[in-house]
Amino acid sequence: MYVRNLYVNAQIQPLGLDSRQPTLSWSLASAGERMEIQTAYRVLVSTNEHATGQEQGDVWDSGIVRSRRQFGIEYEGIPLISRKRYYWKVQIWDNHDHMSESHTSWWEMGLLRADDWSARWIGHRAAEVGTDNDLSMPLFRHEFLTRKSISRARAYICGLGQYELRINGCKVEDHVLEPGWTHYDRTCLYKAYDITKLLTADQHAVGVMLGNGFYHVTSGGRYAKYEKSFGRPKCIVQIEIEYTDGTTETIGSNAEWASTKGPITFSTVYGGEDYDARLWQSGWDRPSFAAQSSWRKAEETTAPLGQLKWDKSSPIKVMQTFQPRRITRIESNKYVFDLGQNFSGWVNIAIQGRSNSRVKIIPAELLNDDGTVNQKWTGSPNEWHYTLSGEGIESWQPRFSYSGFRYVQVEGAVPASEAVASSGDASELPILLSIEGQMIYPDIEAGGQFECSDSLLNRTHEMINWAILSNMKSVFTDCPHREKFGWLEQVHLMGPAMIYNYSIEALLAKVMDDIRDAQLPNGMVPTTAPEFVIFEEPWDIFRHSVPWGATYILNAWNLYAKYGNRTVMAEHYSDMKRYIGFLVSHSDELIIQDGLGDWYDVGEQGPGFTQNTPIALPETAMFYHIVDVIRQIAALLGHNDDAERFDSLCSRIKAAYNAAFFDPISKQYSSGSQAAQAMSLALGLVGEEYEPDVLSHLVSDIMSRGYHTSSGDVAHRFVLLALSQHNRNDVILKMSRQTEHPSYGYQIVHGATSLTEAWDGPTVGKSQNHFMLGHLEEWFYRDLAGIDYSYNPDTEAIHYVVRPYFEESLDFVKSKIRADLGEMSVEWERSGDGSIKLDLSIPVNNTATAHIPISHPRKITENGSPIEVAVGISLERYEPGWTVLQLASGQYSFSVAAD
Repeated sequence: MYVRNLYVNAQIQPLGLDSRQPTLSWSLASAGERMEIQTAYRVLVSTNEHATGQEQGDVWDSGIVRSRRQFGIEYEGIPLISRKRYYWKVQIWDNHDHMSESHTSWWEMGLLRADDWSARWIGHRAAEVGTDNDLSMPLFRHEFLTRKSISRARAYICGLGQYELRINGCKVEDHVLEPGWTHYDRTCLYKAYDITKLLTADQHAVGVMLGNGFYHVTSGGRYAKYEKSFGRPKCIVQIEIEYTDGTTETIGSNAEWASTKGPITFSTVYGGEDYDARLWQSGWDRPSFAAQSSWRKAEETTAPLGQLKWDKSSPIKVMQTFQPRRITRIESNKYVFDLGQNFSGWVNIAIQGRSNSRVKIIPAELLNDDGTVNQKWTGSPNEWHYTLSGEGIESWQPRFSYSGFRYVQVEGAVPASEAVASSGDASELPILLSIEGQMIYPDIEAGGQFECSDSLLNRTHEMINWAILSNMKSVFTDCPHREKFGWLEQVHLMGPAMIYNYSIEALLAKVMDDIRDAQLPNGMVPTTAPEFVIFEEPWDIFRHSVPWGATYILNAWNLYAKYGNRTVMAEHYSDMKRYIGFLVSHSDELIIQDGLGDWYDVGEQGPGFTQNTPIALPETAMFYHIVDVIRQIAALLGHNDDAERFDSLCSRIKAAYNAAFFDPISKQYSSGSQAAQAMSLALGLVGEEYEPDVLSHLVSDIMSRGYHTSSGDVAHRFVLLALSQHNRNDVILKMSRQTEHPSYGYQIVHGATSLTEAWDGPTVGKSQNHFMLGHLEEWFYRDLAGIDYSYNPDTEAIHYVVRPYFEESLDFVKSKIRADLGEMSVEWERSGDGSIKLDLSIPVNNTATAHIPISHPRKITENGSPIEVAVGISLERYEPGWTVLQLASGQYSFSVAAD
């Protein structure tokens, strides 16, 4: 057993950390032995890299702690200092009392106090740029000298709404769309960069390009979901240099910096971006630049209201690219490129032509009947414009405006493949040498893999994940084009599915901060965070729906259950309590009467407002659910009095719920909808004696619809949970294989490449890239592969429950999860004679309860031997059709003979 990676606040070697008590974690790996357990650890933190190698922790030495815990260890050393780099390692002891130690890693603090910032916020003089008839985005530049040898240099920057930082002619890092989106009146995020290697000479230049982002939303005649401004674009930049002689120097943005209008002549987070290459002043971001008369002194401006904090989420980058699969000529100067996949990002073009030639690029998810692009459901007009400089081959992609699309319509240029054949006016057009789709999302570990013998299920898995990644930015957006809002319900409803696939602990922690910033003084949690749009009466139901606000508590619980993150739960506890207090006061004798209910359920009126279930039922069911969860949170955090009060509140809500919605004669809830039965079952609101009848109503309704759902955004997850909890995975599998409306298969056979907003999205319209209905993804891992897991506070480790659904019509299922803190895998395969092979990999320091699909243990072997003699296996019990085993860590290969 050995340590593989070291994490600080869920990141490897974070730069700019502003947490005064960071959490430390490590992943463990094995050389292949079984039953390896960490029995103790010791954390050493020092300001000197060599000190940790000599077992010296001058900052913190935890001492030997007898514990299996390997994540969420809160730092308890001396107070941390701004800018300081801290080196750390961990020593671990296994169950044979053998000690091994990690490599030495580090984290570096950012600027912890407001007075650490000596730089000034700068913007543009109104007479120069940003007036009503001038939408150009600005450039800033500054030159400085260094005459001594540099040991290290850092750049701290916040540029609102988005920025690109350049040093000596080079872009600093390959990140895009920074900083993360926030409620800018509460929080503004900064980044820290190591720029030491960019300062290679004595004379230097720093350049900043700004975009509007969500800070300053204006339409300028293009599409905008809304228009709102927190102020004009501005930035603060602080460069700090340490010399080898021990002296330091700070270069901060102020009125001595210069600014001018840049080549981005229009930029909006919704409607697109325009770039005039003739306005690019070569060398503007390099030293010894001969500034033109257009450069003026920048204006020191007021700081935004929000507090400067370090951007804790993973950086967004160009992560995948797509080449055109088909080019369609519409007219002599109009072509449509099919990139083959719906995704979020932008295009990169290489083009050559005359100066002042202008190319229009229009992204879209769908096509019109005549083959042109269709922006009906994504917002129109949304366009990218590029004006050529005429200087050789030019390359360009937008910087501050992205969209969701599969198709791009290019007007004003001719593809290189058709340039030779063009004549007339077309021959005067620029030649489009290449066009490439670039998908952007956070640079995170993708730990999940799923595959089975059913190609339709595999395609469903892929379709859902394209939508997840397309909507994963610095917030989880609803769609990457029309709104880009952080609608909250999908975070908790799809949270488990996303956690199976990706390492998103840091991003989920940012969501908690966004919710805290959005929470109202009366405790209400709005449906979106950051809350850029406030829904007023009579549309206020779009602002205070419980299944959306519930994310504040359920996301904290998911962070604890899946990552063992207790810190976030404790940090937000008092504000989560305030939300419960709001709901109690907002209720009508503990029934929540208004909200959005089961949004986008299936009915004759088409997708939108709930049709099958009274709004009060899902609203109140979720009210009960989050009170039940915060009851458990309170107990874990030692707030015993609160736990007792929440326990009493749970009982009273349950009684009120059943009095309002349950009919003991028909033995069903409310209208009898799938949503009503499933949410009541899955959330524990049904009396035990009535569970079989309520389940029967749910299954009968699904069967009567040809194994189709009638539930929507909120309730569909609970339909799947209710069925799986009551051993009706057979029903779920039949539902997942349907290709008629409403179903995942319907979307696939009608051409969807990412999950759509509505069940029949490819034919009804709406967004073609939403992940809110992707709840089947959780079932793929939890039930079909059979992987469930949670943090066990008693053992301080993860415990897995493995119980695959061994469906006879499937030949195999393969899955892997959680690459960051240990890889767990399940693979099962059915042979022609009916026997089953089941391979499991249980991560080091963890345990598992495995359900083997036969109640005759003599028919089970592990690596060819009886299980009684196998290492790491103990028999726990028998169940009808199952043998239940306890497994230590390690790799196992079971064979189950056919009956």
